[in-house]
This record gives sequence, structure tokens and C-alpha cells, in this order.
Amino acid sequence: MKKTLKQLAAWLNDEVPAFGDTEVTGISIDTRTIQQGDLFVPFRGEQTNGHKFVMQAFEKGAGASLWQKDEPNPPQDIPLLFVDDPELALQQMAHAYRSEHKAKFIGITGSNGKTSTKDILAGVLTPFFKVQKTIGNFNNQLGLPITILQLDEDTDVAVLEMGMSGFGEIEFLTKLARPHMTVITNIGEAHMQDLGSRAGIAKAKFEIVQGMSANGVLFYDGDEPLLKELVAREQNLHAVAFGLMPGNLLYAENIEATTNGSSFTAHGVIEGNFFISVLGKHQVKNTLVAMLISQKLGLNDDQIRASLKQVTLTDMRMQQVQGTNGALFINDAYNAAPTSVKAAIQFIASSTIRSEKWLVLGDMLELGPNEKVFHENLSEDIQGQEISYVCLFGPRMAYLYDILKERFDAEHLLYVKDDYAPIIEKLQQANKESIVLLKGSRGMKLETILKAFT
Repeated sequence: MKKTLKQLAAWLNDEVPAFGDTEVTGISIDTRTIQQGDLFVPFRGEQTNGHKFVMQAFEKGAGASLWQKDEPNPPQDIPLLFVDDPELALQQMAHAYRSEHKAKFIGITGSNGKTSTKDILAGVLTPFFKVQKTIGNFNNQLGLPITILQLDEDTDVAVLEMGMSGFGEIEFLTKLARPHMTVITNIGEAHMQDLGSRAGIAKAKFEIVQGMSANGVLFYDGDEPLLKELVAREQNLHAVAFGLMPGNLLYAENIEATTNGSSFTAHGVIEGNFFISVLGKHQVKNTLVAMLISQKLGLNDDQIRASLKQVTLTDMRMQQVQGTNGALFINDAYNAAPTSVKAAIQFIASSTIRSEKWLVLGDMLELGPNEKVFHENLSEDIQGQEISYVCLFGPRMAYLYDILKERFDAEHLLYVKDDYAPIIEKLQQANKESIVLLKGSRGMKLETILKAFT
């Protein structure tokens, strides 16, 4: 974004400020990461007031700053744009910039796999287009506007992640981004405490179609009955199903894990053998939608096949890490919900990469009143003949421990409530024959365990 304060004022229907010809070339809400020429956006929060850092932002290179009109003592003789509400102004500016931008906008939501799908899609497209994507977890009512305003003017494809915790949030984000194509990766159990049921979660995720452009396309998990029902109700919706089951417009079979990634055979609108340098059936499923969108944007099968081999994911998504004890760690500790935990466990159980298989599982959070059942149900995929050792961390994992102690002896099963040290000590036994899965909700910070072996 390269705009003068005069142009930003026009977006906000505000009067032309002093220093109206000052140009800004980006957006920032944090003086620690501000770039030369950024527009600084200060917020008043419960803990601090961003207006206190405006002068610091200029010292670090900010080109201009917003200033809330009822905030006293604005600094003099610097480029300020006065607004009633900085958050609303941020969203209005993003809406205006989106309206004039020529990129193809792609919106991605889902209970699990949003970030992985974003990374895979951006990775496939990057050799052929100028692509920008959501950085980190900038996927909410503040993060999405910032992401849009940080788009270069010559960006060809914008891949935007959309997160939520309640009804109405995806609707707000999609109407702001107005994507040409949308994706619902799957429906899991995250935010069950706010949305009540998986059907409620599906309804909230399906809001993404409300802001989609008139000729837009929804790509959705065709293995999920809840989504199939919602699609069937929308007579004028152009929807494309992908998944692991025949009957989807694109599906995968013959999925095999290697030390470098996953090979699979695609059937449907794309046919043939493919490889991606990422582990897990669920990641192959995420790959399918990236292939479909890439095809929609004009790539042929050979271009897609070549790009997939170079894809990398954001850290802590089925990330392979070689441990100092010789073990291969699979760091999937960024987040967890029953669907994604089961998928990761199933991958380890069926893997032939290493013979000795370890699970290190942390609590799954935000599951509501049925959290006990969800933790207990993980036992369905943990069998002694497939899994060698299980380490459980967190108060909720006591539910799973009570079941697994009937299958595993004390040598092969460890439970701790709030101390990483016993698990770290136990993992000293792992060796070059071992593969170790780390999987838990973000709040459990299981990557702390990994630090002891890197």
C-alpha cells in the first residue's frame, strides 16, 4: 500500500489533515515490528494505551499515525490522521483498499488445517504469481485488515486465513475481504463451548460464502456430511468437493509416508501421482484443495506437481525435527482438537518411518462440557501393538490416562499434570529407532519439551 494521508482521509470520509501529502507504505500496530514508512495505528486497551507509543513509532521510522479524536494532548508538527475509532478506521481503510485492488482474493477457514492449507496453496502458486498470505495468526477482525493493507499493489493472489470463535465473525471477515474463492477445510470440535455443537461450528464456518463475489467458488471438505447438507441448501452456490472418499470432484488414495513427505494418487478433475514434502493424510487432504485452486488459476498438472515438491509449512505443523537423542520428532504442537489429534495419532500408528512410536499428548482446550468424552475417545486410536510409549500432559489428559492404564504398564505410560521435566527425562530413552509425536493445544506449549532435544 502506497497512499498519502490525503487519500486515506478520503477513504475515511474525513477532512484533509495537515501533512496531507505524506506517503505511507504499510501498516503497523506494534512499535517493535514497525517498518520505515508505516502508518502506526494506536489502540486503547485495558493494559496499555497505544497513543503513548506514537512518538516512539516515529523514532523507529513511522511515516504517519492515527490519533483517536478524544485522546488528549496529540503531539504537534507530525503527520497525524484524527479518527473517531482506530479499529473502525483500520477496517474502513482495508475495505477501501480491497475495493481497488486487482488481486485474486482467496479466503480460507475451517476447524483445522487453515494455516497448512494457506501455506501449501501459497507455495504451489509462488513460482507463477506474486503471492502474499496471512502472516502468523493475523486472521481476526484486527489481523485481516492489517493483512489486506500490507498487500503490495502488484500482488496477483492474496491468500487470507479467517479464524473465529463465535457466530458472525466469519461473516464480518468475508464481507471485508470479498474473496473470489473460499475454502472450508473441515469441521472439528474447536470452539464447541461457544458454538454448542459440530452443526453450530459448520454453520459458523459456512458464513464465509456470504461475502464471496457473485461468480465465486466454494471448495469444501466433501467427506463432511454437515457441509454437504449446507451446500445442498444453496441452490445458486458454485461448490466443489474434495476429500479422501470417492465421489468428491477430487480425491486421493494410495497415500504413503516417507522420510521426506507423502506420496499419493489423485483422482477426478486431476489425475496422477503426486508428492508433497509434508507428512499426514490430513495434509494430503489440504493439498487437494490447493491443487484445485491452482488449476482454477490456470496451472497445469505438471506445474502443480513440481511446485508441491518445494512446499514448506509454518513451524509446528507436522514439522520434522531431528533430536539430539537420535529420535525423529514430529512437532505438531501449534494447536489441537479431537479431529486433528486423531489424525496425527493415526499417522504415527501407521507410519513405517521408524519402528518405535511415541505419543506426547497435551490437553485439548475450548471443548466445552464434553471435554471429558473427547479426551477419552482418543483411546480408540491408541493401541499397544502400534504405539510403544505414551506421555500425557495436563489436567484433562487424566481422563485418557484412566483408560490407557488398562492397556499400558507404568514403563510405557506416563502422566503428569503440570511439569515437563518427567516427560523430558522419559524421552531420554528414545533413540534413532524412535518417532515422537508432540501434539497439544497452543496453551500447553509442548514445544518446551522439544527444546531439551534440539
